[in-house]
Amino acid sequence: MNDFDVLVLGGGPAGLSAAIYLARGKRRVCLLDRGTVGGQVLLTHAVANYPGIPERSGYEIAAAMRAQAVEFGCEIVSNVTIESVDLRPDTKSIHTAKGVYTARAVVLAMGGAPRTLELESEARLQGRGISYCATCDGDFFQDQDILVVGGGNSALEEAVALTKYASSVTVVHQFDHFQAYAHAVAEAQNNHRISFRMESVVEEFVGDDTLTGAVIRHVPTGETKRIDATGAFVLIGYVPRTESVAECVVINERGEIVADEAMATSVPGVFVAGDARAKRYRQITTAVGDGTIAALSAMEYLEAKLRSPA
Repeated sequence: MNDFDVLVLGGGPAGLSAAIYLARGKRRVCLLDRGTVGGQVLLTHAVANYPGIPERSGYEIAAAMRAQAVEFGCEIVSNVTIESVDLRPDTKSIHTAKGVYTARAVVLAMGGAPRTLELESEARLQGRGISYCATCDGDFFQDQDILVVGGGNSALEEAVALTKYASSVTVVHQFDHFQAYAHAVAEAQNNHRISFRMESVVEEFVGDDTLTGAVIRHVPTGETKRIDATGAFVLIGYVPRTESVAECVVINERGEIVADEAMATSVPGVFVAGDARAKRYRQITTAVGDGTIAALSAMEYLEAKLRSPA
């Protein structure tokens, strides 16, 4: 019988944190994940800013979280395909290829993924010089020449932040203008360590085991040029994995789930945590915080239901 107190959808740091709190709180909890439990952190070669933990690989951190959740009694089902979701009733149901799972409360922690350039060389060198989070990985590129791909607020703000570490930052942007606030543009343009390649795109990243450069194409002329770089940050947007619940809860124009400070969504008994939530910062630590709050809120919801069964 696949009936639980709480179902957690997603096995990244947010979902695993929620599962740990729920299981330790003696709730019957099941975590369902579309792939390998761990989420985006599995792609991080080294994590150096998780408080109290010396530098570890993303895999090591995710494995420790999973082991802790299982130790407390969480059931984990990985590599599961969600076919349909019904979150409206008091007993919510998740239909999957492995069966139907039901619960009185649900934590949505499906996460998301950085938008990529969809290059084979990008996928091959991901975590080996190519990153999607300057805050996470910037200090690994001390005194190096790096690229930032993108022209929005995040790309320009991160380019400025990266100058604290890098010798030089080259911003590669496909248009002749930026999609960013004027102050962000001005700050980047006034930084002597930042140069710009406008109306340009990355044709290919170069390197065998690690990144050594990129081939840049100037769109109007078609001219290509190789730029040496040992780091590249692709900052062209983010895609929440909320398609399976888009008709169930309120989401914003970016596909992110809207929630209050208690992580409560528009549907009673449904909470959200991590990168699927509408918020500004996306870090492992913020995901863990979201998961903690979502779990505590879910337990409070269940206790209130028991006190008032009607």
